[in-house]
Amino acid sequence: MTEEQKSKKPTKNAAEKKIEPEKKSTPEKKKPAEKKDEVEKKILLVSSSPHLTDTSTSRRVMYEVVIGLVPAVVMAVYLFRIQSLIVLLSCLVGCVGTEWLFNVVRKKEQTALDGSAIVTALILGLSLPPTLPYWMAIVGSVVAIAIAKMVFGGLGANIFNPAMVGRAFLMACFGLFMTTWTLPVPEMAEQQVQAEAMELQLDTEVAAVTQPTPLALAKQAIKDAHKEDQADKVTPERVEAEIVSLFWGQTSGSLGETSAFCWLIGGIFLLVRRTITVHVPLAVLGSALVFATIAWFVNPDVYPEPMVHLCSGGLMMCAFFIATDPVTCPLSKLGRVVFGIGVGALVMLIRLKGGYPEGVMYAVLLMNSMTPLLDRWTRPRTLGGSVAKR
Repeated sequence: MTEEQKSKKPTKNAAEKKIEPEKKSTPEKKKPAEKKDEVEKKILLVSSSPHLTDTSTSRRVMYEVVIGLVPAVVMAVYLFRIQSLIVLLSCLVGCVGTEWLFNVVRKKEQTALDGSAIVTALILGLSLPPTLPYWMAIVGSVVAIAIAKMVFGGLGANIFNPAMVGRAFLMACFGLFMTTWTLPVPEMAEQQVQAEAMELQLDTEVAAVTQPTPLALAKQAIKDAHKEDQADKVTPERVEAEIVSLFWGQTSGSLGETSAFCWLIGGIFLLVRRTITVHVPLAVLGSALVFATIAWFVNPDVYPEPMVHLCSGGLMMCAFFIATDPVTCPLSKLGRVVFGIGVGALVMLIRLKGGYPEGVMYAVLLMNSMTPLLDRWTRPRTLGGSVAKR
């Protein structure tokens, strides 16, 4: 064998290298947690558009509403002092305590401090008279949370505004206490001389001076329209003289029915923060203004000026804080406009033709019952439009 043949002959090691198959790397088994993460990533990637993100939560929204209520609460405390604090604190204890107890009994996640119970307590307290006994305020708060909210499943499941349900219950059970109004403390100084004279005549201490609310006077003017005795007759001019006091807050009424200015401040804050939209407030105030203007234009000797209705009672509170409840008002913009128009129209119908001087509570509850129907009638189109059925 020549040297060339020896060199061409493959060595044993070279042959082994050619024959030896390549080793394939076996894939490592993935843990269940890693597989789950991959699945979640895939689901996120194939989800349909549009992809919208928002940092707001229900807790944040509720506490922004609480901040919006601060001006009205401060004015109530200034006007009615210790009486207002007793009513508001009673409502807070009743609402928060009831929700906490329900969650404990049902073994659910605690939501007592998510802000919704606090909002209900403040709105209910501001819609009550300052002289209401504390235990009645607690009873109304328990009914508002237990019957109108927790029985339906908690926040987001109730169909009626809890604060208005609590007030309606108190109105049905304790009508006399719910319709007794006193003068604000700053106004009491002007009545002090008369009160001292009454104490001398009656030989007893006068605790408070009662006074009808501006809406009660307006209702009395409607009833006295056909009265012949002019001495005892109440005229719209008597109510119209209090427009300035109604706006700034120097009249009798519920804790939150005294200052339209404070409600405007709170409402503007919610609008700026985009906690609420303009649809419901404008619809409520606009429809009430239209009906009040028509009544005043038809018979100014019986019905007061439209500004009296806008600034008195709970209309401002209703427009910005009650009717705008995201749970009990429609979802679509058109539905909210129709909802607000209905609330404003019913308020004015009760004020002008009903038996009660104020109609906010009944108007809100009636329109709450219409919310599912309004959602169905004003359902927005799906993205891309409707598809014709074959």
